[in-house]
Amino acid sequence: MTMIRGNIINDIFKYRNFIISAIKVEFYSKYKRSKMGMLWMVIHPFMQVLVYALVLSAILQAKLPGIGGQYAYAIYLMSGIVAWTMFSDIFSRLLTVFIDNGNLLKKVHFPRIVLPMIIIGVAIVNFLLMLISMFIIFAVLGHVSIEYLFWMPVLIFVTLINAIGFGLFFGVLNIFVRDIGQIMTIVLQFWFWLTPIVYSIDMLPASYQQIFTLNPMTGVVMGYQSILAYNSSPDINILIYPLITGLTMFFLAIFVYNKGNHEMADVL
Repeated sequence: MTMIRGNIINDIFKYRNFIISAIKVEFYSKYKRSKMGMLWMVIHPFMQVLVYALVLSAILQAKLPGIGGQYAYAIYLMSGIVAWTMFSDIFSRLLTVFIDNGNLLKKVHFPRIVLPMIIIGVAIVNFLLMLISMFIIFAVLGHVSIEYLFWMPVLIFVTLINAIGFGLFFGVLNIFVRDIGQIMTIVLQFWFWLTPIVYSIDMLPASYQQIFTLNPMTGVVMGYQSILAYNSSPDINILIYPLITGLTMFFLAIFVYNKGNHEMADVL
């Protein structure tokens, strides 16, 4: 803990203004030649959620217990997608963050932890924009789910700690063994389908349900679905395991990062 507090936290605090500026620059550079500019930051997630709501509700008009109306499946799907999008975005970008910035790391001396922090910051902004867009669509569809939103910071924390832990851990290993990146990209695809996003875990046989709960994202996604789709409080019991997994991977990631920090530039 002293290692984290003494080095990484100090580096993040020292370069906080640079991190914030880099996050702003990433969004600005993405839309600087656009007529509508930063409005696309809202339009993109809004349209993505709108597609889920309208297209999928027309194709898959499944009725789910606890969610009424024609758009039940779309609401259920969006509630899980918003959680998975933030997790997969951070995980996949941290997986290659040091390799993608290899030339920069060789030429400029700065704390390498700054690069993951920029990715995390961008992902959080994207998540919040998507969440706001989803609430707008939900309101239009007549589905209001704000009663248990006070649980959302807990779920966001558990999502982030897992995404950062797994992403940074394998991101550092990927520097030294490039096959890691290829393998984890495939694993992430399977991971999505092994998480109850497009289906409900209750649809699985009881024997398989226990196996699927070994996936830390199962409890996280079900927590989002409880709040956003079913308008109820999440089951604390299913969040304990993802929290433990996330914290374990986070500290493993910090350990591996500190071990490989001084050798990164040479290997890259």
